[in-house]
Amino acid sequence: MNAALGKAMRTALAAGAVSLASLCTAAEATTSPETRIETRTEPMTTQDTTLTRQQSAIVSIGAVAAAGNMAKLNSALQEGLDGGLTVNDCREVLVQLYAYAGFPRSLNALGELMKVLDERRKRGVKDAEGALPGKLPAADQALAVGTANQTRLTGAPVKGAVFDFAPAIDQYLKAHLFGDIFARDNLDWKSRELATVGALAALTDVSPQLQSHLRISMNVGLSYAQLQQLPQVLERQGEPEAASRLTAALAATRP
Repeated sequence: MNAALGKAMRTALAAGAVSLASLCTAAEATTSPETRIETRTEPMTTQDTTLTRQQSAIVSIGAVAAAGNMAKLNSALQEGLDGGLTVNDCREVLVQLYAYAGFPRSLNALGELMKVLDERRKRGVKDAEGALPGKLPAADQALAVGTANQTRLTGAPVKGAVFDFAPAIDQYLKAHLFGDIFARDNLDWKSRELATVGALAALTDVSPQLQSHLRISMNVGLSYAQLQQLPQVLERQGEPEAASRLTAALAATRP
């Protein structure tokens, strides 16, 4: 990515002008000989039917952080850490959140995580730090890596009229969201999608994107039975409206 494009991207994101995932997942995924990418695109199946305690916590953290409720986020982070999430697991979820809910929500949420960790240290709790990401793609590789990642997540190369209308957003999505963020391998794709689904469920008027990420969740190995448990997780977290939106989205994406 050249310097001018990088500067433009940072400016747009910092201003909250673009929700990266919303434009990507609203587009129709199509395949053509010119755009076909040689990468694994078949669903990554799983036999699991029940969410783990850590997975449930990630959904809750994503939802209440996107909603901007710091009191609930404090509780969700405490529960997640007590349930086996590492510090870096929580940090990765909240960093990724900015692509879906904006920098202000992400920054506030990271500040709350710092408060939670400080309070737990004072109580003598030693939380596992967790893994850092492995080698990340160089700037000139991010677009190719991101294109392959996006294709694998969605099941086919992504194209759409919105990308023809605004080609820059296509580059931001592929090079940054899918190239930079999804290449960070210390949080697996199932966890990233659960965080994303939680965040989108907390937001209003993004049902197409929520449905798209439920489909992606199944592409990366989460079962429909697991996804059906998510509204209950949000109900327990005190987010009935988010749970209702998620229930409707699940009905629209039933296999």
